[in-house]
Formats: sequence, C-alpha cells, structure tokens
Amino acid sequence: MKVYFTASIVGKKHHLGNYLKIISLLKDKNCDVVADHIIKSTESEVKLEKKEDRLKFHKQLEKWISTSDFIVAETTFPSISVGYEISLAQHFLKPILILFSSGNPPSLLAHHKDEKLICEKYSRETLAGTIDDFINYVKGTNDTRFTFFITSEIASFLEKTSRREKQPKSVYLRKLIEQDIKNRS
Repeated sequence: MKVYFTASIVGKKHHLGNYLKIISLLKDKNCDVVADHIIKSTESEVKLEKKEDRLKFHKQLEKWISTSDFIVAETTFPSISVGYEISLAQHFLKPILILFSSGNPPSLLAHHKDEKLICEKYSRETLAGTIDDFINYVKGTNDTRFTFFITSEIASFLEKTSRREKQPKSVYLRKLIEQDIKNRS
C-alpha cells in the first residue's frame, strides 16, 4: 500500500522522533511511504524556493496524494500546509488518519462527519495499535457496506459515543462487532 505522510516541517524540532516512529511502523507493515519531503526539508529551504519550484512541488504533492491508498498526518504541531494537504486528500476521497500526541485534535477536524477521516490521540505505547487498526480499516473499505435503521435512542447514544471517543459511529460499531466475534471464538 502507498501511504502519503505529512507533518509540520517546523514541528520537526520538537516531534521528529514521533514522525520517524510513525514512518517506521508504516514501513514495517510493508507500506511504501512518501515522507522525504517532510523529513529531508528544512523551513529555511522552503522559504527560499522560487515560485516555479513551489508550483512544481504542488503538482507533485497532488500526484502523491491522489495515487496514495491513504494518508497519515501528524498534527501535534499546528500547520496550515498540513491542513491544506488533509483537505486535498478529502477532495480525492482518501482515508485519512490524523494523529496527535498532546493537546487536542485539530479543531476543524475533531468532530468532522466523514468516516474516512479518523482523529486519534496516541502515545509511544498506543501508536502501533492505532496504525494497525487504521490499516485494517483501509484494507476493509472494499468490504460489503451494510445499512440498517435504528431508533432515535440508539442514534442519540451513537452520536454521544462518537463525540466522546472521537471516532466515527461506524468505527465504534465495527469495533463492538469485532470484539464480539473475538469473544465467541
């Protein structure tokens, strides 16, 4: 699977270890990770680029995102550019894992109603499991879609739980079913 990784270039000063850990975990899952534009670039290099170079990079950025199976964004350090890349990935209907290690998720995305966009707070201990779960989710997107009617009481419960857990309702339900299958095995 091809993965587009993005994070704040300025934030590397504080979070490079986390960036590298995320990339390593993705590669351990046999993912082809596009990340050099973040890891090998510096803030000063980006500021010194000519307009033509920035336009050429933007075209490459669109190609990377449009040809990726999913994107992973580390958003602990705020970045307008990362927000733009997330928006671009949404435009291309890509599954997106938004990770943050401290504070709150990006405010405009924390309660976004798109089941392809997942916001997860992580620690060194939970990161591998979070990435595993997301990759399994992405691999399952070609599975059968199932729609059913629910009561308003169930809908209200799911809405509250979704906000509290900061995950889409479908992910919550899928985890309950997977846990029940596991318990019965």
